[in-house]
Amino acid sequence: MVKKKISRTSPNKISRSRVEDAKSKIDPFAQKIEQTVKNFKAPSQSKDRTSATEGIRLNKFVSNSGICARRKADEFIQQGFVTVNGNVVMEMGYKVQRNDVVKFKGKKIEPIKFSYILLNKPKSVLTTTDDELNRKTVLDLVQGASKERIYPIGRLDRNTTGILLLTNDGELAQKLSHPSSQVTKVYQVELDKPLSEKDRLAIKAGIELEDGLAQVDEIEYTLPRGDDKHVGIELHIGKNRIVRRIFEQLGYEVMRLDRVLYAGLTKKNVPRGKWRYLSEKEVIFLKYFTGNNKK
Repeated sequence: MVKKKISRTSPNKISRSRVEDAKSKIDPFAQKIEQTVKNFKAPSQSKDRTSATEGIRLNKFVSNSGICARRKADEFIQQGFVTVNGNVVMEMGYKVQRNDVVKFKGKKIEPIKFSYILLNKPKSVLTTTDDELNRKTVLDLVQGASKERIYPIGRLDRNTTGILLLTNDGELAQKLSHPSSQVTKVYQVELDKPLSEKDRLAIKAGIELEDGLAQVDEIEYTLPRGDDKHVGIELHIGKNRIVRRIFEQLGYEVMRLDRVLYAGLTKKNVPRGKWRYLSEKEVIFLKYFTGNNKK
């Protein structure tokens, strides 16, 4: 008698695998999500080597110490609050060398070490640094990740899950948060009812909200037709609760909302509620391409 070979893989795992395989074949955003950072080639580092030998601009040195933003550093320098090796320096383009001693109001300062942390935010966690009601925040999930004070860039509302970047790099945070950067974001959405083709095309053309026109870059169904409650939406506008408001305007309720891509970063290999440090390549990617780099 021939014995049948019994698979030790649970039925749930097999089913889930098949669903994911099917989804990846038809999800119009899957390839973009996988390839955005993977194909990025870091710029030549020759410029960085040159700047290292020539020193760092004084205003950037002050800003990187965590005291203030670079524009405010210019003001402090002009007011004579900054000294280099005991001498007041008021020259904006002054370059600080490796062994120079820089002081701000008589206290020695040094550039802090920047931290870049990618969190896969779970549901019911607040995107804030503290909460009066003592509810769990994203900082509770990344305890011990950095000795410096870090904070989230942008917000995900309490019931939205997915990609969230935390850092103490104020300059990068400002660039990513500024509307002119047009940072690309991709969300996977589950609605309370199927999205009609008419409404999908209306969203793609632009929906007028109380605070202006909400334009998206792309919106498509992400599961086989017939299960049209699941869609993917790509956009770069950063208005508050924008995805939920777009669908609410047409009479839909968003049941689940998951951000799967932010500025080229994805949640791949980061389980829900977990985090990781960005790689050097990813940090360079963010600094060189903070905008929506269509090319």
